[in-house]
Amino acid sequence: MTGIGSDNIPVDLFRVLFEKSPGSLLLKTDEPRFTIVAMSDTYLKTTLLPREEIIGKGFFEIYGAEIDERDDTAARRIFSHVIRTGDKVDIPVYRYDIFEPGADFKTPHYWSFSTIPIMDDRQQITYILCTFTDITAEVKAKEVAQESEHRLLLAAEATGMAFWSMAIVDNDFTHSQQMAEIFGHPPGTPITLADIRAQVHADDMENIVIKAYQQSLIEGSFFYEARIFWPDNSLHWIRTKGIVQFNRSKEPVRMLGTIIDITESKRDEIRKNDFIAMASHELKTPLTSLKAYLQLMETKLAGTSDPFVKTAVVKSGNQVNKMTALIHGFLDLSKIEPGKLKLIRTAFNINVLIEEVMTESRILSNTHSLRFESSGELNVNADRAKIGQVISNLINNAIKYSPKGSYIILECKISDDNVVVSVTDEGIGIKPKDQEKIFQRFYRAEEGESRNISGFGIGLYLSSEIIQRHKGKLWVKSAESKGSTFYFSIPVNI
Repeated sequence: MTGIGSDNIPVDLFRVLFEKSPGSLLLKTDEPRFTIVAMSDTYLKTTLLPREEIIGKGFFEIYGAEIDERDDTAARRIFSHVIRTGDKVDIPVYRYDIFEPGADFKTPHYWSFSTIPIMDDRQQITYILCTFTDITAEVKAKEVAQESEHRLLLAAEATGMAFWSMAIVDNDFTHSQQMAEIFGHPPGTPITLADIRAQVHADDMENIVIKAYQQSLIEGSFFYEARIFWPDNSLHWIRTKGIVQFNRSKEPVRMLGTIIDITESKRDEIRKNDFIAMASHELKTPLTSLKAYLQLMETKLAGTSDPFVKTAVVKSGNQVNKMTALIHGFLDLSKIEPGKLKLIRTAFNINVLIEEVMTESRILSNTHSLRFESSGELNVNADRAKIGQVISNLINNAIKYSPKGSYIILECKISDDNVVVSVTDEGIGIKPKDQEKIFQRFYRAEEGESRNISGFGIGLYLSSEIIQRHKGKLWVKSAESKGSTFYFSIPVNI
């Protein structure tokens, strides 16, 4: 070890420090032998030989039989290059299998190597320091990740799903190959974010896509369905879902998502809605006649003293009204799905509308106490009939899900240029898990007392869609057994 230690570090101490270093091997530059001068304990574990049988031997005497001819040549070239140029050479990944403790066979291991020239006082390269790190765990983790990614891509390809990523700051957009096919282009066609946006239906871009994007920057996730036009001008539907990544400052930096073609399922829905609309129209005619006959009977029997007959006619009329309301709901549902629901906006006093709807509700059901204190004239620009339908739906739900004789309180106020209407009941309440889903089409809670209450699960869905078309919001606050308050807000002027 003469000439290796400095004037301040004894040779024996240098040897101890070197042997305890993480992973090091010191070679002389006496090519082609490259004598091993020192070896750390960690490096010693890569061979079954004791240190005494390694020190003083040439590098290729020890490892020559363990590596193939190609690697042998490569190692000699690296050592020669270090001696000739004085440059450090790094080998990021190299496989060299070793015996694990107690095993009688070698297991695959991966290493990261560096070869560093060591100069003497005359600036002559006299030694080569080889350092290494066992990176087996990292390599295997990467292999597992690549395999998972490969399987995911295969699964996505089989299901027709595409993956995409977009940077928030500069709109840098990347996607999987399936994206081109979803938008009607031949496989492998380059497609940009601008191309995709240009194919989205203009109404859906304004009312769905942009709104979902802005909301996702706050909530951290997004989901929407939208119409697109293929290059041949045929209409298709897509569904996209994903998340937003935030930095440490809680600023949105990137969006990650999936997209899939749902055209066939949407066409099935349209066919179903067409059938519902046709059936509902066919049912309206006999119901209208039945209602007229019941009204005529009620007039004819006005002077009768038989209470049963009077009650039977009134109850029959109420049931016809319920059936008529249900049919109108199905008709509205068939309009909403393909985007046919149109708003007829007029300026009106919403407080007057609330009082009118309450009066109608009292006629249909006198089992609850409805209360509303008008705050005077409060004009909005909206579809009066549709907003009345929402208020009626919320009142009817409050009646349906609260005990007879309880109070139902309505309020209406201004908040930040929005009208906020609320309907509060003293009913059974809604479980937290159901509160997230009750505005979905056909959703009904199937547990507890609500399971025995009739309904198709379309009222709140229709109300939510109507309020969204008014650029408003519908939400609920509720606790089990403590009642619920449903709110909706719409801009005063749109």
